[in-house]
Amino acid sequence: MSVEAEAELLTIDEVAAATGVTTRTTRYYLSLGLLPSPIKRGRVTYYAAEHRARLMLIRALQDHGFTLAAIEGYLRRLPKDATAEELAVQRAMLAPWSPARREELTRRQLDTRAGRGLSDEDIDRLVRTGALERHESGRLVPLPPFRIGVELLDLDVPESTILAAGEAIGSHMDQLVDELTRIMREDVIDPYRQARPTEEDAARFEQTVAKLRQLVLESIVTGFQRAANELITTSLERD
Repeated sequence: MSVEAEAELLTIDEVAAATGVTTRTTRYYLSLGLLPSPIKRGRVTYYAAEHRARLMLIRALQDHGFTLAAIEGYLRRLPKDATAEELAVQRAMLAPWSPARREELTRRQLDTRAGRGLSDEDIDRLVRTGALERHESGRLVPLPPFRIGVELLDLDVPESTILAAGEAIGSHMDQLVDELTRIMREDVIDPYRQARPTEEDAARFEQTVAKLRQLVLESIVTGFQRAANELITTSLERD
């Protein structure tokens, strides 16, 4: 191990402060084999940059709703000697497009979030229309359209209309995501990997990817609004 790498070794308490993962959880991940064994120096164990990168990658996978079993399968496919920089690339690719963390709520908590009591029928409709997810734990996960979905419960909007709109969006969204992912991989990620980045480069790269995603989301919304306005104008001129 190089002198620089030695200088970056952290105790488990320091790792917890750096990653936001508690010492108890870190030890649990070690027992599951999700992390390589720490480095011993006498009676003290230390954690390298690769340990920190793996912990942050695990958090990114959890944000996507991966179970620990699924996370174990994902990490097993990565090279055992993957560097912190390579793990940072994986984390940047996995970072959720929405900055909001998934929240698993009880029925009472969900009613509080909705500002009203929700019946079983309301819950079923919110799930079907993509405003709510049922977690395997039995809890409920509100999605970004949740607030609008709740408001629509009281309006005369047929569920079939909401589903049809969702299908129309989804039919084009997969193709758009595939194309944007290809561009991101070929023009951003692959050149970055070939440049043999440092850990500092990895941190900047993750920030760059986050900004690019924000730009893409804003461009999609703006582009849709512009196209819709043009369609309305064309329709009025034709009439």
